[in-house]
Amino acid sequence: MVNSPNSAPSANHLNTNQPEANKLTGLRYVPRWIAGVLCYAAFGLGGLLSSLTVLPILRYWPGTPQARTARVQRTVSLMFKGFVALLSGAGVINVSTKNLHLLQHVQGHIVIANHPTLVDVVVLISLMPNAGCIVKQGLWRNPFIRGVLSSVGYIPNRSAKLLLQDCKQVLTNTTNLVIFPEGTRTLVGNVINPFARGAANIAIRTKSDILPVVLRTDVAGLTKQQAWYQIPRQTINMSVEIGSRVMHHDYKITQGNEAKMARQLTRDLQQFYLNSLSNPIDSHTDKKQNNELTQPN
Repeated sequence: MVNSPNSAPSANHLNTNQPEANKLTGLRYVPRWIAGVLCYAAFGLGGLLSSLTVLPILRYWPGTPQARTARVQRTVSLMFKGFVALLSGAGVINVSTKNLHLLQHVQGHIVIANHPTLVDVVVLISLMPNAGCIVKQGLWRNPFIRGVLSSVGYIPNRSAKLLLQDCKQVLTNTTNLVIFPEGTRTLVGNVINPFARGAANIAIRTKSDILPVVLRTDVAGLTKQQAWYQIPRQTINMSVEIGSRVMHHDYKITQGNEAKMARQLTRDLQQFYLNSLSNPIDSHTDKKQNNELTQPN
């Protein structure tokens, strides 16, 4: 079962009584906006060029199919790490980690996370040398990233039976599968969106363990309600916190009860995230404590 350290809030809504970082306004915001847009341009151009040059070479370099895919996955992880560094340099996001070793040494697990921002999957894969994910079929027609997707062995989101077969093969080959149970970015004002059962179904039916990752952010930015070019005026401090492994055999799976166990696992995972995200990011707590210490009695 999923262990939760804190008591759960009564609803999926955030407590907004938190101090905010300084917000750039007027001309002070222009350099941030230009730098942020250039980061995305570099990401798109880099994806296009690498899919035409480096990644195909690595994919077809001598070695077993598993070794070739692993090479490409490591390279993509390094590329994403570079993109996160660009975003950090531009002041768009600042990433910190907790228990990172649990994420970097895991193999053949389903890695789930909440989904507060546009760059969550990039941040996660930048921290993992062996990550795969399920991608919308429409993205395979995108010339900027189609080559990357095919080279790295990502999974197209197609029929349930074929999708399950693909997931089982990927997990057997020690690749970790990144899934966002919310299905889309969290709506502003919510702790999380309601979880879909996809991740739990895959875990139950492939008999794979789950590694939950909690993404905490201190300000709303790069959200579902915003376009990609709406660069946040405040730096988003993101804390990537790796939780304890959820063992699939903790759920008594028998022939015919897979759907029931998937529903139970989904409820447990959703409750874990509600509990974990009921407290603000550490930077908020530190700011609040510092403010209390400096205020006169």
